[in-house]
Amino acid sequence: MAMQNISFDPQAFRAALGTFTTGVTIITTQTEDGSPVGITANSFNSVSLNPPLVLWSLSKQARSLPIFSSGKHWNVHVLSTEQENLSGRFATQGEDKFAEIELDNGISEAPLLQDCTARFQCRTAFQYEGGDHVIFVGEVLAFDHSDRAPLAFQSGQYALATRKPRSELRLATTPPPPECSYTEDLLGYLLGRGHYQTLNALRQLLNSQQLDEQSFFVLSILCIRDDMTLEEINTFVTYTGREVTLASMRFLERQRLVAFEGPAQSPRFVLTAQGREVSLHQLALAKAVEEDLSAKLGAADAQALKVLLKRLIVVSDPGLPDLWAPR
Repeated sequence: MAMQNISFDPQAFRAALGTFTTGVTIITTQTEDGSPVGITANSFNSVSLNPPLVLWSLSKQARSLPIFSSGKHWNVHVLSTEQENLSGRFATQGEDKFAEIELDNGISEAPLLQDCTARFQCRTAFQYEGGDHVIFVGEVLAFDHSDRAPLAFQSGQYALATRKPRSELRLATTPPPPECSYTEDLLGYLLGRGHYQTLNALRQLLNSQQLDEQSFFVLSILCIRDDMTLEEINTFVTYTGREVTLASMRFLERQRLVAFEGPAQSPRFVLTAQGREVSLHQLALAKAVEEDLSAKLGAADAQALKVLLKRLIVVSDPGLPDLWAPR
């Protein structure tokens, strides 16, 4: 039977392929004269456990193809979320990709990058023609991995991978009674419950140190941006439903945590040395709560949660000023 020719729109085909989420890797080797070579690739995949084989593919138009084709050893680095910039660097031509990068010693002379989610040190086993690419199959001679969150790639953008363990996701599995449409799967409920449970853990630590939430809000703001009026302070806290009053600032002054400057009718507030020390202590308590939650979630899920929350803040932002923006 003759094979039927099917015409594809290349861009649509690429977009369809891009919906498949992959990891991001850097493949490294070296030239005959010992110069390091590295490229970014997301075509990496496993082939066999016994023997241990992996594969990846390289465009026939790639400048580095002759080097990988003639070389015997190459290393695959599964990048972590902290290595997004490294991915961009190795995807760009015409620059010294290995400048100021520290390497580990491997079993071959192929460069071995640090701080990856996983690394596979390989020897070329086979090479195959694969249309406009060459497929490299390698025997894994050594490997290692860490608990760093992996960097992912999907539909032309970097992404984060997160687990979905069924045993932990009891919420929203039971349908609500017919007369009620409020379910555990509502985003507002999930955000609210997560927020208050986290805040409650912090509140218990603050109470043990004879501190309160009001001072936490104010001192944290002044620790980031000092010398503000009461009105300016409130622009950063009104979204919480709380209001900082002059009386509460007077209380902090009596505690020698803040100082008043300027005219009495329109004072500006600055942190004292004691106030900065207390604020840093409060932030340490908040970090302790975060580290405990991150350990329970896992590094990858904690990082994914932060990215999603940042996106939510952007799309729901009513126009609040940026506390961290330079003046």
